[in-house]
Amino acid sequence: MNITEDSDFDIRYSTQDDLPFLHKWLGECRRWYPISSDKDVEAMAKNWIGFHRYGASLTAVYKNEPVGIATLFLMPYRKVIHHCLLYFIVDPKHARSGVGNTLIKNINHLGKSYFRFEWMNIEVFEGCPAIPLLEKAGYTEVFKQEKFVKEKEGYLARHIYQLNFKEQDGK
Repeated sequence: MNITEDSDFDIRYSTQDDLPFLHKWLGECRRWYPISSDKDVEAMAKNWIGFHRYGASLTAVYKNEPVGIATLFLMPYRKVIHHCLLYFIVDPKHARSGVGNTLIKNINHLGKSYFRFEWMNIEVFEGCPAIPLLEKAGYTEVFKQEKFVKEKEGYLARHIYQLNFKEQDGK
């Protein structure tokens, strides 16, 4: 079921109050992020939600409860403010319900229109279920690094995908 077409679905700017949801989802989905311990989950969640202070984070809400978060990790130095790193997560209970697609469309618009990025990058690991969604949204793989993370089952490659707004606009 695509919940994004329901009138109870909305996208809003993230707030600090979204932290417990993000923390929970990261704990459940840590395989797809560069974290392994509970301490890592806590640190990443706090860092991630901190970008809400700059208007760089969006939260998908369904029936007044967060169901996904997409955040632009802004660069702190003038030489690199023309791009950013993107992270997003969807509550596993709402996977494949349109939330990820809608979050990506909205965060891409925010990155291009408000922050005026030339491109945005996202890091995903081999086998990540978000890869087809990113490719559908216009992201292309620009880099692959074999054996980047070591899991109990073996190594996973890291893929860097990029959405280049200048290429997208034909400039």
